Amino acid sequence: MRVFVRTFGCNFNKRDSENICGVLLERGFKIVDSVDDAETVVVNSCGVKSVTQDRVVSFINSLPRGKRVIVGGCLPRMVDVRELCPWVEAVFDPNTILSLPGIMGAPADIMSDAKENRLNVPVRREDTDVAIIPISQGCLGECAYCSVKFARGSLKSYAKDEIVREVRKAVASGCRRINLTAQDTGCWGVDIGDKLPNLLEAVLAVEGDFIVRLGMANPDFIRRHLKELIEIFKSEKMLRFLHVPVQSGSDKVLREMRRDYSVDDFSVIVKEFRKVIPEIYISTDIIVGYPSETEEDLQCTAGMLKELRLGVVNISRFGPRPGTPAAGMKQLSREEIKRRSMVLHGLVKRKQL
Repeated sequence: MRVFVRTFGCNFNKRDSENICGVLLERGFKIVDSVDDAETVVVNSCGVKSVTQDRVVSFINSLPRGKRVIVGGCLPRMVDVRELCPWVEAVFDPNTILSLPGIMGAPADIMSDAKENRLNVPVRREDTDVAIIPISQGCLGECAYCSVKFARGSLKSYAKDEIVREVRKAVASGCRRINLTAQDTGCWGVDIGDKLPNLLEAVLAVEGDFIVRLGMANPDFIRRHLKELIEIFKSEKMLRFLHVPVQSGSDKVLREMRRDYSVDDFSVIVKEFRKVIPEIYISTDIIVGYPSETEEDLQCTAGMLKELRLGVVNISRFGPRPGTPAAGMKQLSREEIKRRSMVLHGLVKRKQL
């Protein structure tokens, strides 16, 4: 059977698609590079934002009706996919990728609450120079706006030895960059009595010519291990890049979002890293237009961005996700959210220039 795999979303989803292709190839399926050549289209979806969900649904709706369509990823855990696309033949979730080959001939829904560990199982890498390696799945947060928790659940850290073994295999196969990924890399190990600095030290000890890129890590856990992480980032094998999502420059909004840190925590992280590693490139995320955000809160965020002058600021307009506490709050108008977004975008553009 000829299969086309389309991926939406984050680095973790990209790795999941590499596993989807790997396990299908192992079972004799052929992975093709276009919808036209495929008998079956597997959509590895994302629903972190409503705009992303709309792109997924639009893609599915654009597919020729003669194609068999199977939808996986996070979206089936967030919404009823068939209400949006009735012709979808089957759905699966992030915990049932290894079972996918078994339903390809006779599509049937497969969902599970037991998290799969897909380390050291077949992959078909999108970029043969880059290995995307998950270190955990799920997180410890309870953010009021986030629906990813519905799909990925609570934290499950993968064993350090298994992660290191996959890194070693990837380097031996020619990968020159190792992207460590998770919903929150910072909380790795909390559930198994370990911590991120120990994992990074073990990965960096692997022999070979490669560089490590650490994926997104929330401020509360980075602050917890700040001194150790700064020392680790001095290594020539560590990419001098850090993605730490602050989401707002207002402590009030952060509390209402149920983020377990303060603006000062984030500021300390940025300043301490820069003090020791001036060339560090720090990226962050901002949600603008959270339902309880006031004009004063917006100005707090603007002030923080002016002060810290970050390398990359990803600004997202708030959109309610089904089932989240924030969806039940009184929403700001789209026009007001757009205006606030333009204010921050203009500020970031001027500072980066």
